[in-house]
Amino acid sequence: MPAPSASSRPSDPSATTWDGSAFRAAVQSELDEFLSGQETRLRPLGPDAVRLLTEARAATQGGKRFRAAFCWWGYRAVRPDGVDERALARACASLELLHASALVHDDLMDASDTRRGRPSTHRGFEAEHRAQGWRGDPEQYGEAAAVLLGDLLLSWSDELLRRCGLPLAEVAPALDVLDLCRSEVIAGQFLDVSVQARAHADEATAMTVLRYKSAKYSVERPLHVGAALAGGSPGVLAQLTSFGLPLGEAFQLRDDLLGVYGDPEVTGKPAGDDLVEGKRTVLVALALAAGGPGAEELDRALGTPLEEADVRHLRSLMDAAGARERVESLIEELVTQALTALDGAALDDHAREVLRGLATAVTQRTV
Repeated sequence: MPAPSASSRPSDPSATTWDGSAFRAAVQSELDEFLSGQETRLRPLGPDAVRLLTEARAATQGGKRFRAAFCWWGYRAVRPDGVDERALARACASLELLHASALVHDDLMDASDTRRGRPSTHRGFEAEHRAQGWRGDPEQYGEAAAVLLGDLLLSWSDELLRRCGLPLAEVAPALDVLDLCRSEVIAGQFLDVSVQARAHADEATAMTVLRYKSAKYSVERPLHVGAALAGGSPGVLAQLTSFGLPLGEAFQLRDDLLGVYGDPEVTGKPAGDDLVEGKRTVLVALALAAGGPGAEELDRALGTPLEEADVRHLRSLMDAAGARERVESLIEELVTQALTALDGAALDDHAREVLRGLATAVTQRTV
């Protein structure tokens, strides 16, 4: 496959937009090729291994590829020229394997039925078990399959980065970042399930969960992986944190809003899915902190089956509490903080402008 042209500088020096479509296609191509290699290795295990690979392919299809993009431009921010673009695209694709792993596990822990408009991994394997009339518990089978696929994707994220094709001396610092990133994601997931089990989270606790479960691995750590591959100093990584961490928090806050207010036809998830799952997000924490009968009603409804009319009613309670408005203000404040840090960072100017555009894309999206 030809190397992606997404990194090329615009012919007009004033042009600062980036068409990421070629880049996304390149990342998908690298993922497809990597999984084809894994299928060749696992095919001798028989048809069950092939079924697992088929689901891995489905889990890695589509998406905005934001994590891969931040990795790419983290590299370009430090080293704008002279890179093996194919190898760098493979390195960026490793972050998408990490993301796919997190989604498979997250859907299982949240008992989510769908992902991007199709059955979630555990539901798909559960349905297959039931349709075949196999022995045992179909739900347990689906859960086991999702755990194993998520673990496999997590392992592959390390493998793809390590074997991306860049010199090992350049890859080693990035592997250190990936190690830290994976630990943060897993610990963050446990914080999330623990908060839900206790059925209580104030705004500060909800922000901690948000930061470690999603924000850091969505923006900050991908930037760090790219910068580390490019030989970025600890000082450069710190500057990228000043940009990437608040932006990642704003990104996840937008995702939390979509989990309650998003259009199912666009998000691929049922309306109010986060409310049905009992998510103790910052949005919910702010609504509950307002107190009163509305907060008590919202608290009782979280984590219970909800009809569309129920979801609309709970939305109105959160609106009346000012929670949605406050989250929108938080997003704006965090984006301003991130962009101010970006403006003051010692980075390549073209990369800086592309990162500015990505900041808008991740915080103003509808899916």
